[in-house]
Amino acid sequence: MTVYHFVGIKGTGMSALAQILYNSGFKVQGSDVQKYFFTQEALDHLKIKILPFNRENIKPGMTVIAGNAFPDDHEEIAEARKQGIEVIRYHTFLGEYMKKFISVGVTGSHGKTSTTGLLAHVMKGAKPTSYLIGDGTGRGEKDASYFVFEACEYRRHFLSYYPDYAIMTNIDFDHPDYFANIDDVFQAFQEMALQVNKAIFAYGDDEQLQKIHAEVPVLFYGFGEGNDFQARNIEKSTSGTKFDVFVRNDFYASFEIPSYGDHNILNALAVIALCQYEGIDSDILKEQLLTFNGVKRRFTEKQLGNQILIDDYAHHPVEIKATIHAARQKYPDRPIAAVFQPHTFTRTRAFLQEFAESLSEADDVYLCDIFGSARENHGELTIEDLKTKIDGAQILQEEDTSPLLLLDDAVLIFMGAGDIQKFQVAYEDLLMQQLKKAQ
Repeated sequence: MTVYHFVGIKGTGMSALAQILYNSGFKVQGSDVQKYFFTQEALDHLKIKILPFNRENIKPGMTVIAGNAFPDDHEEIAEARKQGIEVIRYHTFLGEYMKKFISVGVTGSHGKTSTTGLLAHVMKGAKPTSYLIGDGTGRGEKDASYFVFEACEYRRHFLSYYPDYAIMTNIDFDHPDYFANIDDVFQAFQEMALQVNKAIFAYGDDEQLQKIHAEVPVLFYGFGEGNDFQARNIEKSTSGTKFDVFVRNDFYASFEIPSYGDHNILNALAVIALCQYEGIDSDILKEQLLTFNGVKRRFTEKQLGNQILIDDYAHHPVEIKATIHAARQKYPDRPIAAVFQPHTFTRTRAFLQEFAESLSEADDVYLCDIFGSARENHGELTIEDLKTKIDGAQILQEEDTSPLLLLDDAVLIFMGAGDIQKFQVAYEDLLMQQLKKAQ
């Protein structure tokens, strides 16, 4: 039996795919940098071998799956090609793999990971479902009918996929290191739309998605009157959100979700729309929606002392605003503090003013140094450029997180797509020391 070797196995999609293949009975291993990433927890649990990068990892009889962040001259990829070993890029492999199932691709500039996770949770309540979620979670289910996966638009990688269904959560300008402008982003999604085989479920209140055309039905969901699937009679509380769903102005059912903010209503509405279209019973939808615990690094909460600490992947101004609004719904009487690490210099430069505006919706703002990704690790811009645009913002250092101790009774939201978790871990260690002293 071939051994699947993943170059960059700690990547969110790569980690999830490795788990799927392992669950399906294949031999799986991988390599990556030795730094700890949250995505490796599931790999460690399954005892999937993770090696340091080394050309000697490559052996005859392997199939090499290469992460998109690693160039063709990476030592392991180059060694595989030298030995005549097949090298398949992650998105190409995934495109072939999904052909065995009724496939559902979830894409969009924001919200795709949360929506993918919710859809997988709901659908597996009806039929066996395999899934690949962008938080590093994957599952290969025996006799699966459905395959739910996250389809990333970056570098147009999702054009390797020809899914039966697609959910499109929104179209916004992001990844400025690749996309030229919003028109370029739209064109990528338009190309993707033409590759869908059965139907598209699109957020109808998004002006870009309103322009999407396809050779299959495009069904719209949202808050506006013109949508095929509409959320009405919304009730928000500190325990979650209730709403009614109307299908082409006919009442369908009432739903409740244990989550917060308009974006989570829309995520649920997209899932409800697709499942209703597939004939899944509304009682199953209600039950599964109520028991969804979220995905990793999306509004992940814990309480320490008098403070609530939230870990969130938000790294775009739209996502930051949505996360702060969700926190205000759940904790209306507490001050909200944003601890933010910008992700990539190009994104920080492109959205400098928008970052300042969205972060200013918090009561206090703490900024961490810009995180450079594998594809970009330097820039003339510094975190001071963002600090000057936000009244009262402070720079936070991993070595000294003590300013956060002053925020008694606050909700602290640690946000970013880089390694913002190290700041939270440092602060939790400091806070635990303070709590022990106080006992």
